[in-house]
Amino acid sequence: MSVERSFAHPFSGSRLALLRLWHPVIIEPGFDRHQHDSLVDELRAALARESKLLHEKELLLREQELRRAESDHRLLNGLQMVVSLLSLQSRSATTPDVAKQLLAAAHRVGAIERVHRRLHFHDGAKVVELKKYLQELCEDTSGLTDSDGARRLELLVEGCEIAIASATAISLGFIANELITNAVKHGRGRIIVCLDTHPAKGYALSVSNDGPPLPDGFDPAACKGLGMKLIQSLVRTIGGDFSFSQGTDNQGAQFVVLFS
Repeated sequence: MSVERSFAHPFSGSRLALLRLWHPVIIEPGFDRHQHDSLVDELRAALARESKLLHEKELLLREQELRRAESDHRLLNGLQMVVSLLSLQSRSATTPDVAKQLLAAAHRVGAIERVHRRLHFHDGAKVVELKKYLQELCEDTSGLTDSDGARRLELLVEGCEIAIASATAISLGFIANELITNAVKHGRGRIIVCLDTHPAKGYALSVSNDGPPLPDGFDPAACKGLGMKLIQSLVRTIGGDFSFSQGTDNQGAQFVVLFS
């Protein structure tokens, strides 16, 4: 009477398949040596092709990065030129109202240039430390608030640090700049920019001042100024919520942007 014996292979599943791929002669002694060498050659050729494709991809990415850097550099130089031209035109304007409008346009273009230039300090990064970024913007802005020597406003940045996508940071930078500009117009001595967490939305950016209270019936949507329209458009772009309230002790105003 014969007894059949079965032995489990020491390797099984995917590991066995991998060993057969690389060592078919060892796993299956009857495997043809010529087929083995041919398979190895094919694998080496495939690896060489993959290596070449990866190298070409790296070269393409480097070229794209150089083009982006050149484009950004030209953009910043162009914005600086626009600011200079608008400022020169405001000085030679025939009426005070025209001069005021040209100067306001120059300040807005300058704000765009500052936002992008600040982000260049974080080139290559997908996220930006928002509090630090806003502190840098406020340093730029504080130099403009007392340019006429009439008064000096204190700009404070408070709250927690938030790491956020650079695209969102750009929009928040524009929003903060417009809100700070409004606070400079109406504030008396202190403007507070605050970053905090929010239980429902995620995060909150607020800008408050200690100037006169908001007028009764104030409605940002009904404002004719470009600044408030720009703020609301940018808030919609990042999927945020925009609100406002009276400041502490009914002094000044507080504007809040909720975002995630």
